[in-house]
Amino acid sequence: MGDYVTPGEEPQEPGIYRSEQMCLAQLYLQSDASYQCVAELGELGLVQFRDLNPDVSSFQRKYVNEVRRCDEMERKLRFLEREIKKDQIPMLDTGENPDAPLPREMIDLEATFEKLENELREVNKNEETLKKNFSELTELKHILRKTQTFFEEHEDMIASSAENSGIGDVLSADEEELSARFSDAMSPLKLQLRFVAGVIQRERLPAFERLLWRACRGNVFLRTSEIDDVLNDTVTGDPVNKCVFIIFFQGDQLKTKVKKICEGFRATLYPCPDTPQERREMSIGVMTRIEDLKTVLGQTQDHRHRVLVAASKNVRMWLTKVRKIKSIYHTLNFFNIDVTQKCLIAEVWCPIAELDRIKMALKRGTDESGSQVPSILNRMETHEAPPTYNKTNKFTKGFQNIVDAYGIATYREINPSPYTMISFPFLFAVMFGDMGHGVIMFLAALFFILKEKQLEAARIKDEIFQTFFGGRYVIFLMGVFSIYTGFMYNDIFSKSVNAFGSSWTNSIRHEYIDDVLEKGEKASEAQWMLVPELAYDGNPYPIGVDPVWNLAEGNKLSFLNSMKMKMSVLFGIAQMTFGVLLSYKNFTYFKSDLDVKYMFIPQMIFLSSIFIYLCIQILAKWLFFGSAPGSVLGYTYPGTNCAPSLLIGLINMFMMKSRNAGFVDEEGNIVPQCWLSTWYPGQATIEIVLVILALVQVPIMLFAKPWLLYQREKKQTRYSTLGGSGGGASTSQSVRADIAQDDAEVVHAPEQTPKPAGHGHGHGDGPLEMGDVMVYQAIHTIEFVLGCVSHTASYLRLWALSLAHAQLSDVLWTMVFRNAFVLDGYAGAVATYILFFIFGSLSVFILVLMEGLSAFLHALRLHWVEFQSKFYGGLGYEFAPFSFERILAEEREAEENL
Repeated sequence: MGDYVTPGEEPQEPGIYRSEQMCLAQLYLQSDASYQCVAELGELGLVQFRDLNPDVSSFQRKYVNEVRRCDEMERKLRFLEREIKKDQIPMLDTGENPDAPLPREMIDLEATFEKLENELREVNKNEETLKKNFSELTELKHILRKTQTFFEEHEDMIASSAENSGIGDVLSADEEELSARFSDAMSPLKLQLRFVAGVIQRERLPAFERLLWRACRGNVFLRTSEIDDVLNDTVTGDPVNKCVFIIFFQGDQLKTKVKKICEGFRATLYPCPDTPQERREMSIGVMTRIEDLKTVLGQTQDHRHRVLVAASKNVRMWLTKVRKIKSIYHTLNFFNIDVTQKCLIAEVWCPIAELDRIKMALKRGTDESGSQVPSILNRMETHEAPPTYNKTNKFTKGFQNIVDAYGIATYREINPSPYTMISFPFLFAVMFGDMGHGVIMFLAALFFILKEKQLEAARIKDEIFQTFFGGRYVIFLMGVFSIYTGFMYNDIFSKSVNAFGSSWTNSIRHEYIDDVLEKGEKASEAQWMLVPELAYDGNPYPIGVDPVWNLAEGNKLSFLNSMKMKMSVLFGIAQMTFGVLLSYKNFTYFKSDLDVKYMFIPQMIFLSSIFIYLCIQILAKWLFFGSAPGSVLGYTYPGTNCAPSLLIGLINMFMMKSRNAGFVDEEGNIVPQCWLSTWYPGQATIEIVLVILALVQVPIMLFAKPWLLYQREKKQTRYSTLGGSGGGASTSQSVRADIAQDDAEVVHAPEQTPKPAGHGHGHGDGPLEMGDVMVYQAIHTIEFVLGCVSHTASYLRLWALSLAHAQLSDVLWTMVFRNAFVLDGYAGAVATYILFFIFGSLSVFILVLMEGLSAFLHALRLHWVEFQSKFYGGLGYEFAPFSFERILAEEREAEENL
C-alpha cells in the first residue's frame, strides 16, 4: 500500500465503504471558556483529544485537585447508593441526561453531599449504638430470667432432698431449726461459693466446657441454658445462637482463671444480683429500658429511611453530573497551557464532515461562559495515520464488530462491513440450510428486535443473553438466508416439499412392482432405480433441488455431495476473487501504482489461470453434460459415464499429461477412461499456457516490486545528494494564539512537518532496507500462492457442514419422531406428544444452537482468513471520541458487573 494520502487529496466516497475522513486540528480556548467548550464537545461526542502532556504525571497536572474533588464526591455518592440498596429502596432512574454543571456549582454539590454523608453516618452510628445497647439488654434479660429459674430449681431440689432424707421424721421436735440450718448450709453464700453469669455463642460452648474443666481441675460447677430467641451480632448484625451460662467457684484464683477463659472465648459477662428480690427489681428495670430503646430505635430507623428515600430520587442524576464534571477536568489535563495562563491549547482528531457541528459547539460553549474571545479551531497538516471512524447504527453495529474483532481497519482502506452484511449470513446459511431451523432462528431474532426497548430497559446481566441480544440483527439475517437456502436445498426438518412437480416420472412397469410387493418382506430389501434416460423428462426442477432425491436411498448422498462440493468451490473462488478486486480499489485510492501493476494484475492472472478456469469447467459440466447423449463442443458425447472428471483433470493439467481428444475414437467406439479425455478442442494447449502463465506470475510478484523500489530509492538518493542544502524547503504554517494582553492575536509560525508514516513496504520510514522488503514481499507472495490452494480447499467446509447438518436432521427425524407414527390408537397419540417434545428439544438445542454456533464460527473464519486476507490490512486504531454518552455507559456497565 502506498504512502498516506493527506486529507486534502482524498477522493470523495460514501462513508459506508471507507472510514470517515479525519483531520488533526488545534483548539485554542480561553481559560474561562474551556470548561464549557469541552462540555459541549462531550455532549457532541465527535472529538478525540490527544494528550499533549505525556511526560507529566497525573499528580502534576493543572486540574488534578478538581479531579480529586470529583473522586471524593463520587465516593460519597457510592456510599449513599450502598446504603439505599441495603434498605432495598428503589432508586429513581428516569434516563434523564442533565447538562454538565458549571464549575461554581461544584461547591453546592460538595456541600450537599457532605451534609448527607455526615447526617447518614451520624444516624448509622447512633443506630449501631442503640442496637448494641438493645442487644446487651436483651442478653441481660435472658440471663436474669435463666439464673432465676436455676436458683428456683435449686431451692426446690434442696427441699425435696430434705423430705426424702427422713430428717423431719427423726428430729420432729426441732423441725424448724434444723430446716433453717440445712437451707443455710446449701446456700452458695454460706459455703463461700461465688458465681459469674454471661452469654456465649452456642458453637463455642463444648470447647468452653472442656477448657473450664481442665484449667480449673474440676473445681467449678457450670450450668448452661439455650436462649430460644435468635439474637443479632452487635458488630455484623448477623443472626447468632447464644447460650446463658452460670459458673460457681470458690476463691479468687479460680475467679481470675474463669474470667480469662471467658475473655478467650469472647463470652460476655453480665452483673447478676445474689438475692431473688434484687434480680426481680433489676429485671423490671431492664424490661423498661428495652421498651424505651425500641421506641428510640424505631424513630432513628424512620429518620434514616426518610433521608435515604429523599436521596434516592436524585442519586442517579447526581452521579451523572459528577461523572461529567470529572471527565471534563480529566480531558482538560490533556491541554497545553499558554505561558500567560489565559489560553489552553489542545490537539484533536475529528471527522471532516462534522467540522461545522464542532465549530457550532465551540461557539455555544464560548457564549455560555460569557467569554468575549472566540474559540479557534485550526486544521493541521500531518502525515500521521489518523484513527479509523466507521459510523454505525444498531443494524450495522453487529457486522462492524465482526470485522473489528479481526483488526481495526487501516485509515481509509476498504471497509468489509457492507459486504459482510450479505456474505456472512449467506455463507452461514449455506452450511445451515434448513427452512424449519431457519424459521426458528428468524422468530427468535424477530422477538429480540420487536422487544428490544423493553429488553434494554430490563438490563439483563446474563452474558450469554447479552451476546445473542447484541447480535439480534445478525441472527435475523442468518435466519432469513437459512430459510432461502433451505428452500433451495428443498429441506425442511430433513423432509422435502413437492411445490412445482417433480421432473422425474416412474419408469418401472407396474406389473413388476406388483409382483415384487406380493413377495412380502423380501420386497422391502429390493432396490429400484430410475434410469435418467427413461425417467427424467429433460426439464429441470424450476428452483432448488428436485424433491425426488429425498426418496433416493442409494445415491442421494452422492448426488448432493457432488452438487454441494462444486457449489462450495464456486462460492469460495467468487468471494476470493471479489477480495482481490477490492484490493485494487485500495491500491488506486492510496495511489500505489507498483501494487496495481506488480501485485494486483499478477494475482488476478494467477487466480484466473487456475481457479477461475476451474469454475468455468464446473459450470460447463453442469450446462453441457446431461443424461442424454449428443454432441458437446464439437465432440461426440456418449452419455453420463463419460462426463469429465474435473478433479483428476486438474491434476493432469498441472502434470501436463497427454490425454485422448474426445470421448470416442475415429471408429465411434468409446475410448477407455473416457471421463479423463479432453472435452473441447485445444484443451491441452490452453491448459499448458494457463499453467505457464500462472507460474510466471510468482517471480513477478516476488521480485518486481522490491527491484523497482530499490531503483526509486537509488534515484531519490542521487537527487538529494546533488541538491545538497541549496534547495530551500518550504515550511508549513500553523496558527497559535498569543494572548499577551487583553486582545487575542493570531501569530503564524513555521511548524516542522511530521515524517510520513510507512506502510510496511520499507519506503516512507527512512532508508530502504532491501532485506526487510524482500522478506515482506516473499511472505505475501507465498501467502497468496499457497493461500489460493488452501483457501479453496477451506471453502469445502461449506459442503461438509451442510452435509453434517442435513444428516443430523435426518437422524433426528428417523430415529425419534418417525417412531410415533408406528403406533396406533391412544398409545400413538401419547407417543406423538412425547416424541414431538423430544424431537423439538433436540432440534433446538443440537441443530439450532450447537450446529448454528459451529456454522457461525466457520463463517467467521472464512471471512477473516479467506476473504479479508486478500485486501484488508487491519492495522489501524479505533477512533475513541470524548463522549459523555460513552463514558456514562461504561460506568454503568462497570457498576453492573461488580
